[in-house]
Amino acid sequence: MKTKKVHEVTHFAGYIDRLAEDAARASGAEFTHFVDFGSGQNYLGRTLASPPYSKHIVAVESKEANMASARDLDILSGLAEAVDPSLHHDEEALKRAAKELGISDEDIATIDLRPRKELQATYAVEKEKGTIEYVVGRLEHADLTDVLSQLRGQENEVRQEDLRMMAISIHSCGNLSHYGIRSMILNPCIRAVAIVGCCYNLLTEKLGPPTYKPPFSRPTLQPINARVARESERRDPQGFPMSERVSTYGGDGIRLNITARMMACQAPQNWTEEESGAFFTRHFYRAVLQKIFLDRGVISRVYHGEETGEESPFNSSTNPVIIGSLRKQCYTSLTAYVRGAIAKLTTNSDFSQYSQTIKEKLGDITDEEIARYEEAFRHRKRELSAVWSLMAFSACVVESLIVTDRWLFLREHADIVRDCWVETVFDYRESPRNLVVVGIKK
Repeated sequence: MKTKKVHEVTHFAGYIDRLAEDAARASGAEFTHFVDFGSGQNYLGRTLASPPYSKHIVAVESKEANMASARDLDILSGLAEAVDPSLHHDEEALKRAAKELGISDEDIATIDLRPRKELQATYAVEKEKGTIEYVVGRLEHADLTDVLSQLRGQENEVRQEDLRMMAISIHSCGNLSHYGIRSMILNPCIRAVAIVGCCYNLLTEKLGPPTYKPPFSRPTLQPINARVARESERRDPQGFPMSERVSTYGGDGIRLNITARMMACQAPQNWTEEESGAFFTRHFYRAVLQKIFLDRGVISRVYHGEETGEESPFNSSTNPVIIGSLRKQCYTSLTAYVRGAIAKLTTNSDFSQYSQTIKEKLGDITDEEIARYEEAFRHRKRELSAVWSLMAFSACVVESLIVTDRWLFLREHADIVRDCWVETVFDYRESPRNLVVVGIKK
């Protein structure tokens, strides 16, 4: 694990253990299982299942590759044993290979030389020992009926009505945090939640159609290579905001567009000069490229509002092409960025319907012309950097609103929730998304 992950797992595992003890002391009943939403390679679950915690973990993960890696790590950590599912292998060939390596017959009898990928992880249920149960599935809501139906092993010793689970997660992306928090309301067996969210840009929106940029900047909300308009009109009841208070505040509720949610993912207090310089440079390159697209006819200008006869940023905008990320080498210069973007737009199948337009409009652009654009707009980079800095410093405000909304949602279910709060669990310098939302059921 990287230093950041070690910090998160170590601190959160200890926090969950203390929280479970306090909640059990207050209710008089201990938790039987801990459900990890979006477990990934299960670093948190593996830590909690190991001594001194020895918890029973239900790891819910949508990607089978992550789950396979997690099982390999379980074997390495000693939580699981490696067993050959087929039990068919050439023992003589293995012995010959071992002897070539200088391994004695006695040692051959005690070791297994097969690749780990040929083995399966088995988890023995022992008293005072934690277990891990993996459940493959992509959660689309907070109802855990399907998840619970897949449980085996340790769960067979506990009656369904006796299950007392805590939903936990480190940095569950987007709506996954909402599912984890709502799970305590919708599932009788979920008795507590402790969720640290992240990736606020992936949250869907409940109060209106999805936004891609501030509506004032682009009133159509529709880039030329975005999702179809019919899907853009969707309002997701699982999205932000969760609470009735925020949903109805001021009559229409509070919405956060995509730019605000992306800003909530920033940690400007941790920025170094090098990191902030790279951040501003990327946005400068993107802005200049969109100007090239406009001048070359790849995109067109959109007029809105009252016609004043004078074109300005207040009555016109564009429908930009959303390119996404490029290879690291593409950010070394504007020329490299433009060339990388053109290559992606003309070769990537996701942009196939626009590749011909890009080839026709930009196929003959020269490095000298790109350099002239960079020189012409170089002085505007300082303005762009200032605006993005001001936006980035709103990160704490936006994140606080999102977390407060989740806390309010729990508060609004006072008939079910005995107590709820928000507190920090990580050092901001190590992991800036450090706010955990906790709820304890009555």
